[in-house]
Amino acid sequence: MEEYEKEGQDLLDLQEFDEEALKKESEELLEMRFLTGENAQFSRTEGGFVALKYGEKEYGRVGVYLTFPLTNPEEFISIREADEKAKEIGIIEKLSQMPKDQQEMLREQIKLRYFMPVITKVLDVKDEYGYAYWNVVTTFGACRFTTQMSGDAVIHLSDSRLLVTDIDGNRYEIPDFYQLGVMERKKLDLFI
Repeated sequence: MEEYEKEGQDLLDLQEFDEEALKKESEELLEMRFLTGENAQFSRTEGGFVALKYGEKEYGRVGVYLTFPLTNPEEFISIREADEKAKEIGIIEKLSQMPKDQQEMLREQIKLRYFMPVITKVLDVKDEYGYAYWNVVTTFGACRFTTQMSGDAVIHLSDSRLLVTDIDGNRYEIPDFYQLGVMERKKLDLFI
């Protein structure tokens, strides 16, 4: 009987310990930390990634995420740990407030994460069996991709700006629908 009571007490102790750790982690998550040129130092790793020294902590690699990728890519940039949890370390309020060399390093990481070719010409779009097969020219050359006909494959960001997402999650931008030729716009009638 004493053995069961001891196991029960051990379980209670473990639950209390986990509860305290959970409270601490929750407090850390709720705390807003702004990273500035004074309290954070970004550097490039040998592998081409970005490392961070923030206060007394050093992170061998960090992830750079935009909180407003389409509307405000230069402000409120989230810096996160590079593991599968991607726990936020802090926020850069304005990229322009960081030292120039660090700005360029962070912009480079943003371009890699948010690679989004601009569609300059629509050669063809065919609709078959609930999918649209696109043949386009982008700022990175000719490209073919597939989107679903239903859902949010093509989103209006403004009256003329479109965001196209293919079935693999790759994104393409049409900055001004009205700058495309008449025949190109006609091919996109399915989505407008």
